[in-house]
Amino acid sequence: MAVLHNRISQEELKRRLMEETEPRTTISFYQYFFIEDPQAFRDQLYVHLNALKVFGRIYVAQEGINAQISVPTPNFEAFRNYLYSIEPLNGLRLNIAVDDDGKSFWVLKIKVRDKIVADGIEDPAFDMRNKGRYVDAVTFNQLTDDPNTIVVDMRNHYEYEVGHFERAIEVPSDTFREQLPMAVDMLQEDKDKNIIMYCTGGIRCEKASAYLLHKGFRNVFHLEGGIIQYANKAKELGLPNKFKGKNFVFDNRLGERITEEIIARCHQCGEPADDHTNCANEGCHLLFIQCKKCAEKYEGCCSTECQEVTHLPLEEQKALRKGIIKDQNIFNKSRARLRPRINS
Repeated sequence: MAVLHNRISQEELKRRLMEETEPRTTISFYQYFFIEDPQAFRDQLYVHLNALKVFGRIYVAQEGINAQISVPTPNFEAFRNYLYSIEPLNGLRLNIAVDDDGKSFWVLKIKVRDKIVADGIEDPAFDMRNKGRYVDAVTFNQLTDDPNTIVVDMRNHYEYEVGHFERAIEVPSDTFREQLPMAVDMLQEDKDKNIIMYCTGGIRCEKASAYLLHKGFRNVFHLEGGIIQYANKAKELGLPNKFKGKNFVFDNRLGERITEEIIARCHQCGEPADDHTNCANEGCHLLFIQCKKCAEKYEGCCSTECQEVTHLPLEEQKALRKGIIKDQNIFNKSRARLRPRINS
């Protein structure tokens, strides 16, 4: 019987990844389509992708698939051929990472979820088939030359902070499910204008475009392939790049450089910086922006208190964080300052 999950420790997997000499390509893709038996689909997918040495994070639900993966570059064609052999995925757009060292993932995880994007939508009349119109990089630039076009960033606040399109509106929230009703409220007076929504790879803005149409909006567009596809096409076609800064990504890289502008600041000293990191204190693990000087000064920690914890014996550190529930621990500059985070 085929093994349908990983049985090796995370530490060992990371070590093996760092020792790999074979190049890897980081890819993201998604597709909204009906899957009758998500668990069976998941298991079949795992067997084939594991055989191709694919690493990454994939969510499967009745509404479709959402994936961020890395594949050994020599296996790319075999991977694509397998994916395209699945009828609803035939010809699927694959977003190739812009700034990639191949060290984005070290294990393959495929999980069955209720939805491929947690959206909080419970209205049974909502229909993903009624979605906004795609715009490519060329059309995006043309439409956004019009000052009356509304550009809406459908990513989280910490993604927007390090990079976004010119004139893009931020919907300041921690989660996509919070953003959807917020976006509807914020855009009420612009219902008749051209509204272009974008996100990292397209999955969130596609659903957001359908949600706005469901709420009575008319001229709704979404950027095909998101920031990743736009950046690749802008470079390929020699277009003016209207994205400024870094594109946050949800893998080990935590970001890919799109343009050289640094539009964010270190959350500790305020100097220009756009490198996200997780606090080195495992009992905190706060996601925040830290410049190189502060990374050295605080040894990768968000505060001196956390820095002191990392100097304790390992068993004492484990005792301190026992019982701590770590959900989303993300620094939000609009809500809080960096502060001691030992047992909270």
